[in-house]
Parts: sequence; structure tokens; C-alpha cells
Amino acid sequence: MSTDRPQDGRSFVPPRWVYRALWALHRAGYAISGGRLGLRSAAGDRLGTLRLRTTGRRSGQERATMLTYLATGEGFAVVASNAGADAPPAWWLNLQAQPRAQVDLPGRSVRAEARAAAAEERAQLWDRFVERQGLYEQYAAKTEREIPIVILEPSTREADA
Repeated sequence: MSTDRPQDGRSFVPPRWVYRALWALHRAGYAISGGRLGLRSAAGDRLGTLRLRTTGRRSGQERATMLTYLATGEGFAVVASNAGADAPPAWWLNLQAQPRAQVDLPGRSVRAEARAAAAEERAQLWDRFVERQGLYEQYAAKTEREIPIVILEPSTREADA
């Protein structure tokens, strides 16, 4: 009998279509509830969930995605894992082209500037993410690329006209 579970004791990582379906359901729940469902604050050992709004690098249209995050002082750290795919997530490519973004949290919205975490900062944050969600290690094992951690720092700069 065949199984998709690894024999070395690692956690099972679902196929990509499962992630896509869950992401779509999460966005739909947020939209249907008028933003009342789908976001949560990070607290203690729990990852939070935020809604990141970026500008599409090709379309120029607003794009939104739900991401887990860690609080980093006044900012937020998110993982550009794309569930372990070899290609980075579109939202990270969008931020590389235009680092200004909007971060929606429970009860508030924050303008932010995005940047990749520096090596030492990334290592510390990666350990914190893995402690809270072990699947990140499985994602890293699935891809050749180093998975970036993106820092979203609050910004007071005005958006481009």
C-alpha cells in the first residue's frame, strides 16, 4: 500500500492544490464577513494572521493575500515560503518591485515598507517561525531556494500619486 507520508518521521506536507483551496477559502471568509473573520493578532507563542495588500508588478492592480506573521517591535515578519514551491510567492515579487504595502490587522490598517531580513536577523526569525509552525522546515526541504523572511516596517511616507 502506498502512502504520501514520509517514512523518516517528518510531517506530511499536503499537495499544492490543498494549499490553494485553503488560501481561497480564507480570502473568501474574510471578504464575506466584511473583514470580521480571518485576521488575528500574534500573542505569546501564537503566530498572527494579517492581510497584506501589494501592487501587482505587471498589472498595477491591488493584490491581497493572507499571511501568518510574527511581531517585530512595531513591524511584522512574514515568510515568503509559497508552501515550499521553487518559485517565490507573487506577493514577494510584487514587494520587490514596489516595497510599499498596506497591512491589515484586527481593528487597524498600517502602511508599511517591505525589505528582506538580513542574514543574522533571518536566522533568528526563522527559528522563531519554526518553533511555532514546524511546517516551515518541511517547506524549506522541498525547495532549493533559501526562503526569505520579509520585514514589514510601518511607514509614514505618502503613497505615490
